[in-house]
Amino acid sequence: MTTERPGTLVLPGAGSFGGELKPLLDELRPAARTARYPGRFGRDFGRDTTFAEVVDACADQARDLPAERVILVGHSFGAYVAHATAAELERRATPVHALVVVGADAPQLLTVAQGVGSDRSAVAAYLESIDPRLLPDTSDEWRDVVLDTAMRDLRMLAHYSAAPRPRPRCPVLAARGAADPLTSSEGIAGWADATAGTCVQRTFPGGHSDLLTTSAFADWLRAVATGE
Repeated sequence: MTTERPGTLVLPGAGSFGGELKPLLDELRPAARTARYPGRFGRDFGRDTTFAEVVDACADQARDLPAERVILVGHSFGAYVAHATAAELERRATPVHALVVVGADAPQLLTVAQGVGSDRSAVAAYLESIDPRLLPDTSDEWRDVVLDTAMRDLRMLAHYSAAPRPRPRCPVLAARGAADPLTSSEGIAGWADATAGTCVQRTFPGGHSDLLTTSAFADWLRAVATGE
């Protein structure tokens, strides 16, 4: 343990390899890292994984941060992984300074559209309706990789929505972009029922993903880290 300031683990959304989080990581370095989900990289690439495997991997990575406490920042799909990871870290007696959930309504309100976990055209339409920038151009061969990865993530999310969910004790800070079609003010307020701790909500300018790149959001996260 090398710092008193909490370390930050940022958990990306469905189909994401973390590239869209680079501006945020640059703002928060050196105490922030992007979570590496199993099935995304190296020899493990493309392997089907369970939600529990992803949570265990993220908990291990959070414990490896050079800090005595951690902040988990989950975006969209990553918000639900972060919620379960917070409970797992508490079970392992690792203090969670705060859980920041972005672009995701509360778990009890989660629904996964039928077909998006098994059909490329369905998941493409779903992602484009949320934010067209989530997908590479149709001429880019990387597009199919993102679609297949998103399908696997959404299948996991469907299992998560149907299973009993943990209720961590850490504070929850729920944020959304004012133009985000996937969330509502009432939806993020529902995170108060997903924690035994406190819960506050914040709306930023922007949509589902672009709020992550704003200085206002980065400043807010730094304030969370320092307790200001």
